[in-house]
Amino acid sequence: MKARAALLAAMLGAAAAAAQDEPRRGTIRGSVDVRREMPTAEDRPAVGAVGMAPHHAAPDRRKSVVYLDTAPRGAFELREGARAVMDQRDETFVPHVLAVAAGTVVDFNNNDRTYHNVFSFTKGSRFDLGRYGRGRSKSVRFDRPGIVRVFCDIHSHMSAFILVFGHRFFAVTDALGRYQIDGVPPGTYTLVAWNDGQARESRTVTVPETAGVEADFVLK
Repeated sequence: MKARAALLAAMLGAAAAAAQDEPRRGTIRGSVDVRREMPTAEDRPAVGAVGMAPHHAAPDRRKSVVYLDTAPRGAFELREGARAVMDQRDETFVPHVLAVAAGTVVDFNNNDRTYHNVFSFTKGSRFDLGRYGRGRSKSVRFDRPGIVRVFCDIHSHMSAFILVFGHRFFAVTDALGRYQIDGVPPGTYTLVAWNDGQARESRTVTVPETAGVEADFVLK
């Protein structure tokens, strides 16, 4: 009994020492101000001829992805079992931009009253899901980091982006353009802000051991 208690105490002491030796992780937070003009619902083709509701505006085109261009050593990881959804509503991909870790399975749900055929020609991530109707869903697993362009073979105006990362140090901005990346090991990194495949800005940030860091972007 005493030997077991001594062993447990030793294990707890080793864990506590390891926790003290491990550097505290920080947070990168800020905002992305997208100032360039975005397409509106009026810029898209009418869909009344096929019995669909008019295209809704796509406010999430102003949402951006902020990420570490080079992750800390040993940060690459496959997210086994992770899932995400890219919906199809009103002949629009929702969300317009999706950020996932490598190994994530993305479900492409069809909630329209028409058929869709989701595909991508992106090198290393090519797929073609074929035609499927309302209420059905097809899935793709994304294992290779990179930017994947997604289209519909039936509706040429439909497009979206899937950003696949080999690490977890990324975030999508909210409706107000704010973002936060947690759990970043202390160090100096290149931080990138990306929006809609057109605007991109990077800067160097240093994350201290005891506090977070603020980094704001303006994309024109």
